[in-house]
Amino acid sequence: MNWRNMVMNPVLDKEFRLRMRSPRSAITILAYVLVMGLFAMGIIYVLTSTGMTSSRVDSGTSRLMFYALSIAQLVLIAFMTPALTAGVISGEREKQTLNMLLTTQQSSSAIILSKLVSSLSFMTLIIVATLPVYSIVFLYGGVSTGQLLLVFLFYLFVMLLLGAIGVCFSTIFKKTIFAVIMTYGAGLVIFLFTGIAYLFAMSIDQANYYSSGAPVRAYSWVGYILGLNPAGALISIFEPSFSESAFFVQRSNLQSSAPIALWQQFLLVYSVVIVIMLWIAIRKIRPVRGRRRSKAGQVVQAASDIRHEDSVELPPQPEELKQMEKIEPKATEREK
Repeated sequence: MNWRNMVMNPVLDKEFRLRMRSPRSAITILAYVLVMGLFAMGIIYVLTSTGMTSSRVDSGTSRLMFYALSIAQLVLIAFMTPALTAGVISGEREKQTLNMLLTTQQSSSAIILSKLVSSLSFMTLIIVATLPVYSIVFLYGGVSTGQLLLVFLFYLFVMLLLGAIGVCFSTIFKKTIFAVIMTYGAGLVIFLFTGIAYLFAMSIDQANYYSSGAPVRAYSWVGYILGLNPAGALISIFEPSFSESAFFVQRSNLQSSAPIALWQQFLLVYSVVIVIMLWIAIRKIRPVRGRRRSKAGQVVQAASDIRHEDSVELPPQPEELKQMEKIEPKATEREK
């Protein structure tokens, strides 16, 4: 049994070969790792030379560096993932190879998922390549292996979210530039506008709460807005108490806690978004199918109309008239 043929279809195999074997991929990975390494060195220099921490690198400095690296990597993922996924289908359409791809035995879901997996696998390779940079953090402690694993899993989910949005827009729009713009616009809403909306809602809610003299409440609803922001969800993985701060949990009741962790809300809400985006992409990649179905329905309706007309009593045909003429003389002789 060939497990490779079972797991990897021809579309995915072709995408892996084209994406992973190009010199540009190796240069991209090298540049990414160098940027992250220089950023880590810059953080250590700033923290130790400006007096923000002690002159030597300790666990506290290592933890701050881990937070800064994680946030920086999240921003880089937000910039790179749309560029890798927003043109996977529209690019095939512009090169006039999409029709050839659709005539193969691969289903619509196999084509969409293969394009998505190939793009995200390259991004995953880039993220894994930064593990040596994170090893600097483990030299001085302050961060557990479980936290690092959760952060990397969170990165994979964010890449899947942005990748699903990019593939969906790449399927809907015929031009790659429009798909890229819409994907970056959706990412801007997720990363930036949700944070701004949280700040505005927080200021309005707190002003109304303290001016109205309302009784003490368990928590505020504004935390649900921050749960839609990737940075807020990532910080809640670092510091579980951040979810309580986001919901403004009152400490008067010792049993009070946040209704849901920010990262849990982020996963639940955007899992639905991922499913919807992939479903739209699978349905829209073959727009001719809907037309064919409508035409097939018209043909079936026309055939049913013809059958209905055939069921109406028609005048006798010439052969039937001849048989009737032979039968009528015999009947008249018998009557005589």
